[in-house]
Amino acid sequence: MRTGLARRVLAAGLVSLVAVAGCGVRPSDVITVGDPPSGGVAPTATITLYLVKNGRLSAVTRLGGRPMFRADTLALLAAEPTAREQARGFTTEVPPEAGPFSVTAAPAGRLVVALSAPAGELSTLAIDQIVCTAAAATAPESPPQVTVVGAGQSVGPRNCPK
Repeated sequence: MRTGLARRVLAAGLVSLVAVAGCGVRPSDVITVGDPPSGGVAPTATITLYLVKNGRLSAVTRLGGRPMFRADTLALLAAEPTAREQARGFTTEVPPEAGPFSVTAAPAGRLVVALSAPAGELSTLAIDQIVCTAAAATAPESPPQVTVVGAGQSVGPRNCPK
């Protein structure tokens, strides 16, 4: 019986505390501060991918909503180009099974891109797409050499052949 009484007293105390906590807030008139925001939201990042058009590498810039890690950008190569890019004749040689990707900075301005597919089985254009897209995220005045590794095979180090 005492437990039930203690619970009721505790509940009444909590209700009183909540009621008292709301005190002190006074109503006010509407405060006007100007017009609401208008227009579109500007993207915060651009992404440079190297896609294939007419058998050659082409840099394609996409507007992104947030900065991406190199591995996320490389994953876009393994996906189909956007409908707009396809309409403009862009394709990709990087197969979907190449992902997921990881990118590691190596000493002396080098990058190592690890993928899930055997690196030696990718086409030259696919390797070039990966190398150039990974390098595009670094300072253009000092592009890194990129080594592509996957399933025990390695290609590179290579520079983007732009």
